Amino acid sequence: MFRKSVITDEVSQDFQTAVNLALKYRLDAVEIRSVWERNPFELTKEDTAQMKDILSDAGLTVCCISAPFYKCSLNNDAEIASHIEGLKRSIELADALGAKLIRGFTFWDEGNFEENLERIAAQFETPIALLKDAGMRLALEFDPSVYASNARTLMQVLDQIDSPQVGALWDPGNDVYDPRGEVAYPDGYELVKSRMIHMHLKDAKKEGDEVKAMPVGCGEVDFRGQFAALLRDGYDGYVSLETHYRPAFELSEESMRLPKGSVFSYKGEEASEECLQNWEKLMQSL
Repeated sequence: MFRKSVITDEVSQDFQTAVNLALKYRLDAVEIRSVWERNPFELTKEDTAQMKDILSDAGLTVCCISAPFYKCSLNNDAEIASHIEGLKRSIELADALGAKLIRGFTFWDEGNFEENLERIAAQFETPIALLKDAGMRLALEFDPSVYASNARTLMQVLDQIDSPQVGALWDPGNDVYDPRGEVAYPDGYELVKSRMIHMHLKDAKKEGDEVKAMPVGCGEVDFRGQFAALLRDGYDGYVSLETHYRPAFELSEESMRLPKGSVFSYKGEEASEECLQNWEKLMQSL
């Protein structure tokens, strides 16, 4: 049986508020992306100590450090070097909080995917060494803003990297945004499930040329089928709610490209609670 989590800044920038919601809905863990206005590259030792105290009091664990790793330009050596340093800090944060997964990406989409595939994969040599030394793994996520925009292209990157330190982060909601038009479930899931080490949960629907974030279960993703497949296939990792939906307004494209801070988290608690309730109903319907 898979375990349930929530990305804390989808609830609030205040860590205690996010933890309280996780406890209310009997979640198993939380996932760290931005806390108190700082992302994993920026969080201080003092921040980490405060989070550890809150988690200890709550009896919760951290399943993943949702770093913005390699959401940068493949053509900028200085940015890549900065992200390697950010990965080192994320590894320190993960070690302090007891997490074994760090989230990463495949660089901003600035050209032809197939032509850049080997260059993308080559940039994971140093990260893999750092992760191996730390006993951690990288959960690589596809996203419409980066080179790997769906499950098919993500699998091509993973095949090219060919390392046990790097696995797939499956997010069926991201497939709704895919410019290549991949269908999330069952198509994307069947491609990625053999390499899946983590999962995010969001929903969305297309409205003409636009894609609108929706409460879980109200968009295009067949989540009843998806959850049934997770149970059937024996997935025992984490599924983390990554709400993205907000009542009465849409998050900006820039906020979704690089989620962080109070502007992103505004109305997140209300939206995440709605999604958690829908998630419970979906599981009860199976």
